[in-house]
Formats: sequence, C-alpha cells, structure tokens
Amino acid sequence: MRWPILYARSRRLPAALAALALSAALARLGDADPASPRLSTLLLAAGAMALSAGFGGPDLALDRTAALRWAPRRAAHVLLAIVLVAAVLPPGPLAVTVRDSAGLTGLAALGAACCGRPYAWLFPFTGLAASFVVPPAPDLATRILTWPLLPPDATPATVTALTLAATGTAAYALAGPRRR
Repeated sequence: MRWPILYARSRRLPAALAALALSAALARLGDADPASPRLSTLLLAAGAMALSAGFGGPDLALDRTAALRWAPRRAAHVLLAIVLVAAVLPPGPLAVTVRDSAGLTGLAALGAACCGRPYAWLFPFTGLAASFVVPPAPDLATRILTWPLLPPDATPATVTALTLAATGTAAYALAGPRRR
C-alpha cells in the first residue's frame, strides 16, 4: 500500500467519511426552518467532531519520532478537514458553512492539542452547546459566544471563527496531539 492510503487508514478517515455522509444524508432529510441555522450548525459540528478522531495516530510516539516534518502535514490535515466538512455538509448559506466549518474544526484541532485525540471532540461540542444555551443579546461577549448561530454578515462571528481556526491549526501543527 502507498503511504497516503496507510495514513488515511491510521487516521480513521474511512469511518469519519462515513459519519460525514450520514450527517449529509440527515441534513437533506431534515425539514428545518431555513432561517434558523441550528440544524446546519449542528451537522457541521458533527462533521468536525467525526474528523477530530483523526487528529492523532494510533501511536503518538511514532508521530513524534518520525524523520518527517510533522507541522506542515498536521496543518494540511486540519485544512483538509475544514474543506471536507464545508464541502460535504452544505445545508445553509455558503458563507456560514465555510465560517462555521473553519471555526468548529479549528476548535477540534485545539482540543487535540490540549486534551489529546480521544477528547478533541469536546471542544466543538462545548462551543456549540454554549451557543445554543446562551440567549441572544446585542453585546459583544454574547455575540462571540454565539458565533456559530449568527448571520453571515456578523463581523464578530467571522473574526471568532477565523481566530479559532488559526489558533487550532497552529497549536495542532506545532504541538501535535497531546499524550494521554
């Protein structure tokens, strides 16, 4: 087998793609209100959480001792995950889909760097849960907490998502997944 196939299998890509396909099928079956971004954001978070299982291999020591420079590969892995989540799950407006997939996948990468691969899904889950629970308000702190549910033209949502994507990608690329 060639190394890309081995890499994809070691990062649980087939199972993650199956979860993405299931989420995409559920998105097309759901009869949600198009004005409410809750279902589309939930499905984007499910995609980011599914792909977060690949933010670390079965042997972390092997990842750290290989003769390869891992930082560019890890950054490419996160960027590919962002593209996959945005491309496979397009239930809402394109700007919101790209923004939310970047922010939620960045949160998953940050979770892998801080807590390790098995717990990487907690960061996008917690971020999404906070945005669902916090009541909408016009102040900046609330708009930052509820960034996934804001309309496409909301500047705090875009800045928050880009910050999360950049921070998560940088942390995961430089540090890798945390050891348990």
